[in-house]
Amino acid sequence: MAFVFEEIDYQQTPLGAISLRRRSEPRLNDLILFEVKLNDEFLMSSLFTEAEIQLSKLGLGSLLTGPLANEPWEVIVGGLGLGYTAVAALEFEQLASLQVVDVMAAVISWHQQELVPMGKTLNDDARCELVLQDFFEVATNPQLTFDGQHQADYAQQVHAILLDIDHSPSYWLNPGNGDFYTQASLQSMRNKLKVGGVFALWSDEPPADDFIALLNQVFGESSAHVVPFENPYTGGVSTNSVYIAHRLD
Repeated sequence: MAFVFEEIDYQQTPLGAISLRRRSEPRLNDLILFEVKLNDEFLMSSLFTEAEIQLSKLGLGSLLTGPLANEPWEVIVGGLGLGYTAVAALEFEQLASLQVVDVMAAVISWHQQELVPMGKTLNDDARCELVLQDFFEVATNPQLTFDGQHQADYAQQVHAILLDIDHSPSYWLNPGNGDFYTQASLQSMRNKLKVGGVFALWSDEPPADDFIALLNQVFGESSAHVVPFENPYTGGVSTNSVYIAHRLD
């Protein structure tokens, strides 16, 4: 098989240059990979998706034994990425609606045009809506719903919020995001969850005791899960983390 390298898209954004590329990996029998770069930094790869999938499976799976188990779920995913978290959420039959919020118009466009592997699955499911908004702004503003609209006579509350934007609670994609990982901002987002609802967060780093303590303080209950996955480049096992917090009252 001939080596494949294609830059599918390249755009300037407020955060810098973002690009989507498709290439074969000679070290893995020419496996075709989709990769996203922001400036010179790799953000996403279709080779490493296990923790993104587990963000949905662990987060939404935790609702199955709680007070909201038999309700039709309204779920928010913050950060579209390559779509693996969103597709895993759609696998739950309890899910009634899914809003995937991303600040990057380019990333939403890749899925709408089905330039990435998960695009067709998301487009074909009527429960799924891709929303161009700043997740952090909407999540912490009581006057906004997750589609960025001003509220009328009700406070929007959902069953689950799954977040995968920053590298970790202490290592941010954008320095401005750091304000979100504070008691005040998390409390504002907590108010948009139903009682019994779940907030789940992906992290590239091991669980941090101080952040778990903060989640306990804000939500009332939390846990952290280490997600292992095979890394063919190292020949060993790498890990990500998933935090889960439940609104108890």
